[in-house]
Amino acid sequence: MPGRTRQYIMCRPAAPGSAAQEADAGVRLLLLAYLQAFGPASAQDFARFTLLTRTAITQALHELGDQVLRVTGPGRAALFDVGDVTVPAEDTPAPQSLLPMWDGALMARTGAGRVVPEGYRPLVARRNGDMLPCLLVDGQVARVWRAADSGLELTAFYKLGKVAWQGLTGEAERLSALLADRDPAVYRRYGHLWDKGFPVAESTIVKG
Repeated sequence: MPGRTRQYIMCRPAAPGSAAQEADAGVRLLLLAYLQAFGPASAQDFARFTLLTRTAITQALHELGDQVLRVTGPGRAALFDVGDVTVPAEDTPAPQSLLPMWDGALMARTGAGRVVPEGYRPLVARRNGDMLPCLLVDGQVARVWRAADSGLELTAFYKLGKVAWQGLTGEAERLSALLADRDPAVYRRYGHLWDKGFPVAESTIVKG
C-alpha cells in the first residue's frame, strides 16, 4: 500500500483525576496512534482491533474534535483519519508486498474489500484469530505464502499478470535471501491449513 506522510499528533492526557478520566484519555491516545498507523479507518475497524465498545469510541471521536477528520470511504462509508496527513492520490500504484503472519495492516481493517476481498477473508483469517501470511497485489490480498525448504512458496487465488508476478517475485527473492540461514519450519505448525487446500490458480517456489 502507498506510504503516508504524517506529522505525529500528541493528545494531552487528562489532568489528574478520576480513573474514568484517565481511561478516556487513554482511548483518545490509542485512537490517534491507530489512525496514524492504519487510517483512514472506520469506527468498526478500531473496535475490532482494540475490543473497545462503540460508546467509548464515539465519545473519543467527539472529544478529539478537529484532530480527527471524517472522510468518505467505499460505498460512502464513514471513515476517520488524523489531520495534517498527506494521503496518496487514488491512482498511486501500490507496490506488490509480502506481509507476515498476523500483520497489523490486515488485522486492523474489517471493511469488505478494502484490503482483503470478502471472498478471500475466510481463507486468510482463521476462526481462532490467526491471519495467514499474505501477498498484496494492487493493495489487495491475492494469495498466501509460506517458507519452504528451498525458498518461499507463493499460492495465488487467481491468475496474475506478468507485471504483478515480477513485483512479487522480486519481493520474494529478497525475503527468501533474508530467511536463508533461518529455520524454515517456523510456520510448519500451520501446514495443515495448506493441506486443507486453497483455490489455487497458480503456485510457485521462489528462491533467494
